[in-house]
Amino acid sequence: MNGGLVAWDDAKVHVGAHGLHYGTGVFEGIRAYETPAGTAVFRLREHLERLARSAQLVSLTLPYSVDEVRAGILELVAANGLPECYIRPIAFSGAGALGVAPCGNPVEVAVLSWPWGAYLGDQGLTQGIRATISTWKRVGANTIPHAAKATGIYLNSMLAVVEAQRAGYDEAILLTDAGYVADGSGENVFVIKTAGSRRRRSRARSFPGSPETR
Repeated sequence: MNGGLVAWDDAKVHVGAHGLHYGTGVFEGIRAYETPAGTAVFRLREHLERLARSAQLVSLTLPYSVDEVRAGILELVAANGLPECYIRPIAFSGAGALGVAPCGNPVEVAVLSWPWGAYLGDQGLTQGIRATISTWKRVGANTIPHAAKATGIYLNSMLAVVEAQRAGYDEAILLTDAGYVADGSGENVFVIKTAGSRRRRSRARSFPGSPETR
């Protein structure tokens, strides 16, 4: 946290942090896996380069370079001694002025690491999940720069997945205003097309807001 190792229970944020009030923060989700050669972090540099791009898009000036954050992550994973883990680097505007525009607020940087299995559960890997088209649309790129992995943007995802879970589904799929598939609330959507898939797809056609599963 801000360059030093801190015990989980001692990692605290001031209640006046700008990021808490206005969502001015960016983050990444990274996995480390156990391998015969030891713990390996998946595409660490690429994730951190995206973190830097996200920060630039939302006008956050990171106080550490990609190499410095990378070294801190490797130190944290080694200190925790976890063969496999999830890694969450986050940067946000800290306590200071509380107007909408952060005026000289310090940029806080922290990295969390903990064991976290399959995002949608181990059963989802073997049996699949139930998803529904959300009534919430994915926020447009000219409204908020969703190319940035920014904390405030995830209110859109939270509303969608809570709606889906209350209706008995595991996940939500969000559409754009034009009706195209954007993504899930917390993941991308991939489609595998096989021979005859066009005919099956026409029978399974759905419309925005309908309750059919995907």
